[in-house]
Amino acid sequence: MNVVAGRSMTDRMIGAAKLDIDVYEEVEADTTATSQAAGVVAIVALCSAIGGIGGGAQGVFGGLIAAFVGWLLWAGITYLIGDKLLGGTATWGELLRTLGFAQAPGVLFLLGIVPLLGWLISLVVGLWILVTGVVAIRQALDFGTGRAILTALLGFVPYAILGALLRM
Repeated sequence: MNVVAGRSMTDRMIGAAKLDIDVYEEVEADTTATSQAAGVVAIVALCSAIGGIGGGAQGVFGGLIAAFVGWLLWAGITYLIGDKLLGGTATWGELLRTLGFAQAPGVLFLLGIVPLLGWLISLVVGLWILVTGVVAIRQALDFGTGRAILTALLGFVPYAILGALLRM
């Protein structure tokens, strides 16, 4: 595992899930962490695919595609809204890295396979990712929490819709 600035990818994932601001600042500044962020998205995609097995092959395939396309979409929309419209200061790469790590709680999508509770677990994990996304956006765009929430919600809606459509 690649270790940059003293933290492994796993340590960064745990820190991101715990809303550790220092982790978000670290991955924002570390241009080599984009591959780690993609790795987080890949791990989450696999966990989502396994958790979606109950939905059949389409649920598995949809989960894999939704993770990557959603990551790119959320970062792109967030960049346009936060940087271009709301006056934040970030690059698309910084948002890719921070939002990639913000998906770390998504490893718990694996528990979506649990009968009767899978949907609830997935809902809670989705909300957790929205919260980590707000922190990631706030740190990357260098603005307040209110603007970060607005940016996250406006960017998350298309992300969530895409995920739902691909899992149908």
